[in-house]
Amino acid sequence: MTHSTSITFVLPCLNEAKTLPLVLTAINEVRQRVYPDRFTEVVVSDNGSTDESVPIAQAHGARVVACPERGYGSALTCGFKAAKGDIVVYADADDTYDFRETPALIAALDKGADLVIGSRMTGTIKPGAMPSLHRYLGTPVLNAIINILYGRRGGLVVDCNSGFRGFYRDKFFEWDVRGKGMEFASEMLVKALGSGVKIAHVPVTLRPDHKGRIPHLKTWKDGMRHLLQILLNAPWFFNAVGLTIWGVAWTALLFSMLFGPILIGSVSVFGLHTMMFMLLGSHVGLAIWSIGLLLAARQTRRPSLYTRLLNLREDILLWSLVAFALIGAALMLWIVATWIQHDLQLLALEQPTLVLIAAASNLLVLASQIMAGHLVKLL
Repeated sequence: MTHSTSITFVLPCLNEAKTLPLVLTAINEVRQRVYPDRFTEVVVSDNGSTDESVPIAQAHGARVVACPERGYGSALTCGFKAAKGDIVVYADADDTYDFRETPALIAALDKGADLVIGSRMTGTIKPGAMPSLHRYLGTPVLNAIINILYGRRGGLVVDCNSGFRGFYRDKFFEWDVRGKGMEFASEMLVKALGSGVKIAHVPVTLRPDHKGRIPHLKTWKDGMRHLLQILLNAPWFFNAVGLTIWGVAWTALLFSMLFGPILIGSVSVFGLHTMMFMLLGSHVGLAIWSIGLLLAARQTRRPSLYTRLLNLREDILLWSLVAFALIGAALMLWIVATWIQHDLQLLALEQPTLVLIAAASNLLVLASQIMAGHLVKLL
C-alpha cells in the first residue's frame, strides 16, 4: 500500500466551541509535523450548532459542511461524503481522544489494514474518562456478542465502542452503513466484518470530558440501540437459538407425556408442571425464531429454512396458512368437544391435552408469523 495516500480528518460537531480549538490545534500539529508530504484536510460536519463552533472551525482552517439530519451517524456520514482524502480518520470534537496519536492508526492502514480501531481497552483510560458500567459491562458484553456472531480468526473486535477510527474511504461506502445515531459505530463494525476486510487495533488514550460538558451519549438508550443494530444482521442466530429452544421444549413435552411423571427420590420430574413449562418454552423458542424470520424478510443472506418459507408461491402460501390454521383450530375443538362429551367435568387427560394445546397454538403462531414475514418482504 502506497504511503502517499491523502488523509481527511472528520469531526462530527454539535456545540463543541469549548473543545474544538484544542482538537483542531492537535490535528493541525500532526498534519504539519508528521504528514507535510501528504495532502491532508479537516472536515467539520456541523450538526446544527448554535454556539461559535462553525466560525472557530473555519478560523482553524477546517472545511465546514452542514448536516441537517441530527444524529452522530448522520453527521459522520455527511463528513465522509465530503471528504477528499483516500484515508479518513475520525473522532469526536470533545477532546476526549488525542489526535496526536493518529500516526499509529495511519501506520496500521499503510501496512495493509482496511479499518483501524483506536482501542481504549488496550490503551490508557484516564481516571473519570469512562464510567465503570461502560468499561466493565457495556463494552465487553457488546464486544463478545459481535465476536460470537460475526468474528472470525484474526478479526476479533477489542473495543467496539471506540470513537477513534481510521479507514479507507472507498471501503466505507462498500459497507453501506446507514445508522443515524450512536449505533452507527456498531453497524460499521458488523458490516466491515461481514465484508471480510482486515481490521487492526492500536492502543489509544481516552481522556475525561471537560468540566461542564454534557455528554451526548445516553447509556441505556444508546446501549440498546447498539445491541439492536448488532442483532439486526444475524437472522441465523435467531433461527439457531429459536429452533434449539423449541426442539428441547417439544422433546421434554413428549417425553413427559409418554413416560412421566418420574420420581427421583422424593422429587417428581417430567410431570404436569414440567409440561406446562415446556409449553411455555415452545412459544419462547417460536417467538425467538420468528424474530429471525422477520429480519430475514428484508435481507438477502439468510438461513435456508427462512428462504424456503419466504419464497413460497402465493397459492402455496395461502393453502399452507389455511392448513396450519385449520389443524390448529381442529385440535382445539377436539379438546373442547371431548370436554363437552364428559359434561364439562374434570378430565384425566391433562397430559395429552397440554400436548394438543401446544401443537395447536404453535401452528397458529407459526401461520401468523409466516404471513407477517411475507408482509414485511413486500415493504
